Amino acid sequence: MLGLPAHVTACLFDLDGVLTQTARVHNAAWTATFDAFLQRHAAATGLPFRPFDPGPDYNRYVDGRPRADGVRGFLASRGIVLPEGHPDDPPDAETVNGVGNRKNVLLLDQLRTHGVDVYPGSVAYLKEVAAAGLRRAVVTASANGQEVIAAAGLEPFIEARVDGLVTRARGLRGKPAPDTFLAGAELLGVDPANAVVFEDALAGVAAGRAGGFGYVVGVDRVGQAAELLAHGADVVVTDLADLLHVEPHTGDPA
Repeated sequence: MLGLPAHVTACLFDLDGVLTQTARVHNAAWTATFDAFLQRHAAATGLPFRPFDPGPDYNRYVDGRPRADGVRGFLASRGIVLPEGHPDDPPDAETVNGVGNRKNVLLLDQLRTHGVDVYPGSVAYLKEVAAAGLRRAVVTASANGQEVIAAAGLEPFIEARVDGLVTRARGLRGKPAPDTFLAGAELLGVDPANAVVFEDALAGVAAGRAGGFGYVVGVDRVGQAAELLAHGADVVVTDLADLLHVEPHTGDPA
């Protein structure tokens, strides 16, 4: 048993924080990027420097969202508005896209240096899902989805991928809008009502609920179970392995 309702025929997995342990690397890259920007902003305006908080700020504004949305949303929370720029802006450009691209440079440096760690229990669950014949896709805001999947050794178990590059090419809205998960279901040829979303981000859980998916599993890595339920999770686990051989919860979220 996979701990899923009987009508589920497909699984849509977020990547960072669900299957791979790159969420902490993303967080570190965002923290370094925003702190450097905020220090420059403080020096230019004379305002006090208030660093990026890798707890609430990360979870509220950037986790699970496209890079540009994360930059725009976090800076707006500090009363800062930047020009949008262009997706190919250099990483030193003082634009929304430039700041986001600086974060990506730092992230790729970290991945090259430290590699990609997985959550063993969640990967074991992914393999059980594959063995059971359920369809499988990764849906991630990361523009580096293909590289991370390959580095983590997950390619044999993933049939389709919707990542940041696909999102941009197709003009999809990022999470918490349901577009990317709906695109994942479309690639697998399944109705959203017969698919389950696995997410650790509040924005991702909200996207799963907004898309009318048949089941939404929240993965609590940072002690936000109540928030995941409030955003639309049907059930919250600390690791996907917790679902193995467990009867699914089918009631309304608490």
